[in-house]
Formats: sequence, structure tokens, C-alpha cells
Amino acid sequence: MGDDVDELIAAAAAEGKLLVDPYARWAEVQGVPVVEDFGVDLLSVETAHWDLLGVPGALVHLQGRGDYVNVVVTELPPGGATDSQRHLYEEVVYVLSGHGSTTVERSDGRQHTFEWGTRSVFGLPLNARYRHFNSSGSEPARLASVTSLPLVMKVFRQQRFIFDNPWGFEERFGDDQRFQGEGDFIGVAPGRHMWETNFVPDLANFDLPAWAARGARSRNLKLVLADATMHAHVSEMPVGTYKKAHRHGPDFHVFTVIGHGYSLLWYEGDEDYQRIDWRHGVVYAPPDQMFHQHFNTAPEPVRYLAVAYGGLRYPFTEERHRHFLGVDKGLKEGGRQIDYADEDPRIRQLYLERLAEVGVESTMDPPGTVTAGSHAR
Repeated sequence: MGDDVDELIAAAAAEGKLLVDPYARWAEVQGVPVVEDFGVDLLSVETAHWDLLGVPGALVHLQGRGDYVNVVVTELPPGGATDSQRHLYEEVVYVLSGHGSTTVERSDGRQHTFEWGTRSVFGLPLNARYRHFNSSGSEPARLASVTSLPLVMKVFRQQRFIFDNPWGFEERFGDDQRFQGEGDFIGVAPGRHMWETNFVPDLANFDLPAWAARGARSRNLKLVLADATMHAHVSEMPVGTYKKAHRHGPDFHVFTVIGHGYSLLWYEGDEDYQRIDWRHGVVYAPPDQMFHQHFNTAPEPVRYLAVAYGGLRYPFTEERHRHFLGVDKGLKEGGRQIDYADEDPRIRQLYLERLAEVGVESTMDPPGTVTAGSHAR
């Protein structure tokens, strides 16, 4: 009986009568590569001409992306530019390679143009018209955007409403200086400090406050880009250190900014770990409630950018709200983090072995040490 029901459901789904995913259907007919994996090197993703953008592009669907977001790869040929764009979904753009500029237009026709380079990040004000330009006549430029298109497509379904909507969200632009790399620091507490802007020219050289509770002299700053619901934060790990393991809901897309290292991922009760090696260009997203832990194996500090839907200012879901309250509290306190004193001893041993292989010395405190800012008891 069960097999018969499954067959009936499958047949009805194939005819579009139930279990319809409007975003998946949209993606299938775009005529560009669709890459699906746990982690992806975005610098090597194959692209193809995309009528929507007017330049080559690709879609990337990570296994931990959840229901709300995707990654769009945009390849700007030498001297090339995208067609004029506007859309009713949010977009955070990270520059993987190259140099260029973006022009954003307000509803009254006024324009803002800013120049970006490798490791820049910016937010596009919701439904603002814009174009990306490659300023090099000899080298391509590659952008990676985390967008909320899957959410918006599933809610509204009508492409004309999403891509040809005249409504202007003027409040999302903010002060004109926010397109020039200026912004406002909003001090709250470690791990909850925010930088409100539309554009950060260089994530590699951007001042980050300390956040000791996340481990080993960690540093972190939340970004509020174009007053979006989309979340972004930048974190740093010093040489010879690693962060404490934690878990949360899906869709945090993690981009390496500088340095290299690896992350271990596992579900509670697993006997072994899944490992992701990363460097600039690699993105991955830990799946829902999967513990993950980041390790610096470079002879320099490591920085990464994480982008997700639902931020510290606008959490969007109750799960995200709980995440921002408990992200740096240990499991014993009802939080989401495994303190160093409680971690599997294999974690430290694996890290020391890897550091010995690459010739980097550990600067971690001895196992079991309760460091300043720790919530361990």
C-alpha cells in the first residue's frame, strides 16, 4: 500500500499538482551550470552566458543552504558589465577576484558609484537598479552573491513581480557615505558589535573587536549591509589557534577571506568527523544543527566572512533569535557551544599533528584551561 501511495504522489508531483518548488523550477530553465555540493571552490566553478545578467554566471546550491538562500556566481569579462538589474530579493556580494565598480540608482534617478576589488563586500539596497562593471581590459572579475531569491520565489512565484517591481525602498540606501566605505559602529557587547554600512572595501584590513568567548583570542564584527535582513559577519583566528565548536540552523555560507585551514563537522553522536579544507575562494555551509569547528593552519591570522538569512538586527526566525543569544554560551549553560574543556581530546591532537606537518606552532592554552571570556565552569 505504501509503495502505491508513493507512486501516486510522485506522479502528481511530476505533473506539478503538489510538492512544487518554484525556485527549483526557475533554476532549471536558466541555462547556466547549477553546482550542488557540501563545499565549493567558487574560483573554479564553470560559468555560461546568462540572459538574465548579460554575462556568464552559475548557481551554487550547498547542502547546508537551507530553504532561504543560494549563491550566484557572476563572471565579468574584461571590460564587461552586467545588464541593468533590479529584484525584490536581498543580495550580499563578495568579490572573489578582480577590480571594478558598481552603480546603484535611487528611485529619483540619483546614482551612487563605488569601486571594489578582491575581498570587498557590499550589500545592494532592496529592489534598487544596479550594474556591475569590470574596470580591467585584460582580466576577468568574479563575484559571489548570497541572495534570498529562493525564499522570495517560493513566496511570490511571479517572476515579473520579483524582477520588474517599481517599488523603491529608499530607507535601505542610508547615508550617501555608506557607499564610500564609511559607516557607523554600533557597540553592544562582544560578539554583538555591529558596523552599519553598504560597502566594506577590504575585509582583510578591517578592524575587528575581540570576542574571547568564541575562543583563543578570536575577533568578530557583525555587518549590517544596506539595512537588510541578510546577515553577515567577519571573524578572525590568530596564528596557531582554533575556535570552539558550535551549532545552529542552516544557511550560514562561510567564505575564506585570508589564510587557510580546515573545519571539522559532525552531528551529536557521530563517531567521526567530516572535514572541509578551505582557502580563499572556497565556500561551505554547515547543515542544520551540525556541530562545526574552524582551525587555522596558516602562518598568519585567518579571516572568514559568513552570510546567512536573518541577522542580529532582524533575526527573521525564532531559531535565529535564539542563536544570537546563545552562540557563545556552553552547552552546560543551555547554549550552542562546546567549550574547550568539554571537547573530544582528539580535536586538539588532530590539530597539533596538522600544525607539525605545516611547520606552525600552536599558541593554544593547555587543554582544560578556562580562558578569559570563556563561559566554561
